Amino acid sequence: MNIPSELKYTKDHEWVKIDGDIATVGITDFAQGELGDIVYVEVETLDETLDKDEVFGTVEAVKTVSDLFLPLSGEIIEFNESLEDEPEKVNTDPYGDGWMIKIKLSDATQVEELMSDVDYKELIGG
Repeated sequence: MNIPSELKYTKDHEWVKIDGDIATVGITDFAQGELGDIVYVEVETLDETLDKDEVFGTVEAVKTVSDLFLPLSGEIIEFNESLEDEPEKVNTDPYGDGWMIKIKLSDATQVEELMSDVDYKELIGG
């Protein structure tokens, strides 16, 4: 199971990469494995400012649809549009080409509330 140590994680199985006041968000290797083959990623909140834990989109797999929860408050400034044509990138490269959104943070102190790779491994029983 791939759980990069430089990333932060949420209990909702999302990863967060912080670069200054911009956070890149996707779902973890564990999450994509649990969902199975991903056929559609929908994000209709581009250019909106949302609070932490609000739903920013959905990911649809063959058997289920799951909400995506915003890990940090802020404005959604970018959506990985390549996922519209190739949603399977979330399965094949969840921490790279399979990223979903970028957020301009409105409260950087929330980063401290995210889980480390060690905490996330414990959550999923790794």
